[in-house]
Parts: sequence; C-alpha cells; structure tokens
Amino acid sequence: MKTKTTDPIVAEVRAARDKHASQFGYDLKKIFRDIKARQEASGRDYVKYPSRPAVSTK
Repeated sequence: MKTKTTDPIVAEVRAARDKHASQFGYDLKKIFRDIKARQEASGRDYVKYPSRPAVSTK
C-alpha cells in the first residue's frame, strides 16, 4: 500500500507556480507571454528547437 507523503520542495514549487498563475487569472496565453518576456529581459541565451509537425494517430 502506498502512503501519500508531501515533499516540501514539490509543495514549494507548486505554491510558486500557483501564485504566478493566479496573477494572470490562470490564463495560459498570458502566463506564456509573461514567461517569454522574462526570458527576453534576462538577456540569457535559451535553446530553441524547431517545431515538429503534428503526428497523426490514425
């Protein structure tokens, strides 16, 4: 039988993520735009992979 334990690090990350998301009303597009703006403002280089075509599962 598995027991449910709470990892304090996981709980802290989830709380930070929830706080950030709540600032944008949990709107994914707004959250994404904010993250991209923070990346650009940081001046760091980020890895950019080319987009992959969707794969049909037929």
